[in-house]
Parts: sequence; structure tokens; C-alpha cells
Amino acid sequence: MTINEYQKAALRTAGTNNVDDLLINGAMGLCGEAGEFIDLIKKWQFQGHALDAEHLIKELGDVAWYMAIAATGIGVTLEHVLQLNIEKLRERYPDGFDPEHSLHRREDDI
Repeated sequence: MTINEYQKAALRTAGTNNVDDLLINGAMGLCGEAGEFIDLIKKWQFQGHALDAEHLIKELGDVAWYMAIAATGIGVTLEHVLQLNIEKLRERYPDGFDPEHSLHRREDDI
């Protein structure tokens, strides 16, 4: 499955085609799922729980679903979002990650 095929399949369960609703639900869902993901990490790191990779995978899947509907809400494909991200990272770190470049980035370099 390609990323854009995933996006199309995810929209089948979005419950709406309204772009504003897709964007708002996507934004809220991303925050919620990120919270669920970090909560599992917190429990592993600080509360003695085993690292539950299967549960983390499911939460990452939920993040992907919300990314898909949010991207649709702003009228772009997930492929476009991911491609732009890679281009930004290549420009920012042309030779791979460098802590020095990270510490001294331009303020407009988001």
C-alpha cells in the first residue's frame, strides 16, 4: 500500500467529507494520540511497565490516521507532506543531523 492509498482508505472511516471538520478532528486527534503514545513511554520509563511495542505500533497507526484526515482537510496528500518534510530536513542538515546546526538554526527555519 502506498501512503496515498492509505490516506484514501483512512478517509472511508472519517465520518465526514467536510474539510473544516477533517482538519479540526485531525488536529485534535494528533494531540490526543501523541499523548497516548508518550503515556506508554512514561509508564515504561518511570513506572516499571514493560515496553509494549505492539501498543505503541497501534498508537502510531492512530497518529497516521489523524495525519491522513488532517492532510485531506488542508487539501494535500500525505505523500506531499512527507516529501516536503524530507526536503526541509535535507536543506537543514545536508550532511545528516548535526547538533551544531541544530543549536544555531536560523529563527525562520521551521
